[in-house]
Amino acid sequence: MEPLMDMKYVLLIILSLLFTLGSADTYVTQFGTKADGKSDDSEAFTKAWNSACNSDNSITLQVPAGNYLLYPTTFGGPCKSKKITINLEGNLLASADINKVEDESWLRFENVEGLEINGGVLDGKGARYWLCKEDGGDCHVGAKSLVFNKCKNVRVNNLTSMNSKMFHIVLDESEGVRVYGLKVRAPANSLNTDGIHVEGSSDVLIIDANIQTGDDCISIGPGTHDMWVEQVTCGPGHGISIGSLGQYLDEPGVQNVTVKNVVFHGTTNGLRIKTWARKSNGFVKEIVFDGVVMNDVENPIIIDQNYCPHGQDCPDQISGVQISGVTYKNVTGTSTTEVAMTFDCSASNPCREIELEDVDLTYKYQKAQASCIYAEGTAAGVVTPPSCL
Repeated sequence: MEPLMDMKYVLLIILSLLFTLGSADTYVTQFGTKADGKSDDSEAFTKAWNSACNSDNSITLQVPAGNYLLYPTTFGGPCKSKKITINLEGNLLASADINKVEDESWLRFENVEGLEINGGVLDGKGARYWLCKEDGGDCHVGAKSLVFNKCKNVRVNNLTSMNSKMFHIVLDESEGVRVYGLKVRAPANSLNTDGIHVEGSSDVLIIDANIQTGDDCISIGPGTHDMWVEQVTCGPGHGISIGSLGQYLDEPGVQNVTVKNVVFHGTTNGLRIKTWARKSNGFVKEIVFDGVVMNDVENPIIIDQNYCPHGQDCPDQISGVQISGVTYKNVTGTSTTEVAMTFDCSASNPCREIELEDVDLTYKYQKAQASCIYAEGTAAGVVTPPSCL
């Protein structure tokens, strides 16, 4: 047996050497970064990315400790390199100057396949922008901090995103995205600072995230399917939302989404599905919420199909979005309002196949209530407040 074992070790060493020879490290410092938090390092990062992208080898792009000021930058593909790994030991800083015209995204990856980002801090410097918006000032478009557009096979590990001007992370028309160990930090009064927004994307996995923000911790938009969310702590924030949907007549639906083992602390909502009160061909189906803890949540479970902000373009209309096959399982905790479950569905497209199983929600440690409008479904196990389906 010993010769065979020795041969195994030899083969492993050979494979390791071959992998090493096929990959290389590139340092952003080679391209003239200052890393002082004041000098513009955007051009150096662009050059470093282009060098990695055009390589025939797998590349590891090293970003050493330091503070790197970056203005809106796009890291474009497709790339010759089949795998680019970015190791972020430093902090990437956006400009805090709201008088500068910004793109809708700060750091944008476009048409990239085979990307891994490890560690690091993104600081969107959003405080002045939120204040301007809150005061109704003439503010330029606020940038989303990190956008993946039309990307495939992306992995993000142990990243911290803080104080984004708008959404922190956006997955748009992307496939095969894995997010592990994400931290999002923004105050409760920061406007439109969704932690992760997913739209038009598939095969998405979000595991072990801690999100504190001023809007949705995770928002799921039209065209998203095959998504798994697990081990997420949310608060402050607006909870986990599917929607808003149905803003347009021809809009793709959302399906096959699982949210499991999540905790909400003092959020506006817990599990929310939200659709515009407009005609639409959209839909929501095959949704599972399993293993959820609510700690003083204003609306622990809510479906709202009469969303009409500011009463514009939708008064006296009815949502066309069809909601079916939504399961709430093993949901426990406390509500800060008496109505802990609200199913406010469409008169023309009632919610169907809503399933409640082992739900225990209380209001100030007393009995809570449930409200149902045009909602059909079943209840199993112990359900408190009693089902109104």
